[in-house]
Amino acid sequence: MTPAHSRWRIALLMTALAMLAPFTLDTYLPSFPDIAAEFGAGPAAMQQTLSLYLLGFAAMTLVYGPLSDAFGRRPVVLVALIGYVLASIGCALAPNMEVFLAMRVAQGMSAGAGTVIARALVRDLYAGNEAQRVIGMMMMMFGAAPAVAPIIGGLLQDLAGWRSVFVFLSFLGLAVWVLTLKRMPETLPPIARVSIAPRFVLGSYWGAIRNPRFMGLTLAFACAFGGMFLYIAASPEIIYRLLGYGATDFWRLFLPLIFGIVLGGWLSGRLADRVPPARMVMAGLSLMGLAVLVNLAQAHWLPVHPVPALGPLPLYSLGLALLMPNLTVLALDCYPYQRGMASAVQTFLQLVGNSLVAALMVAPLARHLAGLAAGMAVLWLSALALWGLWWWRYRVTLSIDPRSTGPENPA
Repeated sequence: MTPAHSRWRIALLMTALAMLAPFTLDTYLPSFPDIAAEFGAGPAAMQQTLSLYLLGFAAMTLVYGPLSDAFGRRPVVLVALIGYVLASIGCALAPNMEVFLAMRVAQGMSAGAGTVIARALVRDLYAGNEAQRVIGMMMMMFGAAPAVAPIIGGLLQDLAGWRSVFVFLSFLGLAVWVLTLKRMPETLPPIARVSIAPRFVLGSYWGAIRNPRFMGLTLAFACAFGGMFLYIAASPEIIYRLLGYGATDFWRLFLPLIFGIVLGGWLSGRLADRVPPARMVMAGLSLMGLAVLVNLAQAHWLPVHPVPALGPLPLYSLGLALLMPNLTVLALDCYPYQRGMASAVQTFLQLVGNSLVAALMVAPLARHLAGLAAGMAVLWLSALALWGLWWWRYRVTLSIDPRSTGPENPA
């Protein structure tokens, strides 16, 4: 059993790596009106600053996974963080919308390393319920990032304008680089590294995409997270237009979401030894379903008000926090010798889903709370259906001890 203080130290390091991407996504949201005004950009162009960032992030996750399996976790993430710092400076100095969008893509491409490698590193070090416990700890600390990010962004926006937000992000990236340099161990020994040959890498990805056991878990994760991300991506519309708040009021949306994530992360860690992963996933989906029903009811039958509009969100994020560590561990255990690759595919599909939500769902649904509630319901139902199909097909294999490291042959 790993000492508790060591688990917390690893969880803190991995949280710093994993939080950089969502922090970069959320910190500039209060600056949407000013960026749009300076560059003459409409709502569609501003949504592209989200969706293109996510597409760049998603594309590079497919590169970072195999690179980390071939060369080790540490050098890959250190190089990527240098790229992140440079891209953030580029955003701060952008003279027009075209350059700003290009730098947002570069930010996404470089931020992806932290998320992919954090998941793989935890699974390198810990097995079964121990990995679930550490991921739960990560979620408790990670949960603060999306709540703090728009608050910091709103303060910087009021004090020094939108460019100061990206100056702050460049310093944040530099701080994470220093922490990684000093504290991150190399968890993948040379003997465990695999080929970086394109044929091998593409074959591995093709095998993962064709593996229904792995893909069912990964797509269920993406759809479940998409239900919450819909509200994150639509937060400027919700805060400014639907609820009539200002740039420093984004905490009103994000704090309820984060409360549920932190509580769920704590519960997931506490219950790791007692509750099998599949049962935890079912519990999470049930809580999310209750939140969806309450959300639909308030959106259709109650007047627009912050309390009923935002009240169901912590229940949804609580269920999501119970579900996420368990789906992550179950999916990574499908590929115990290529966890970087498996983590890359997980992250890629989640980010593609987020990008599609931002590009296709926010604009038509964020006009009314009822539209957002319906969008959350559709994404939750999709996650429920995918999990149900997976459970029906693979439930016999779950009689294996959940503390095992997973099947050696994932096919």
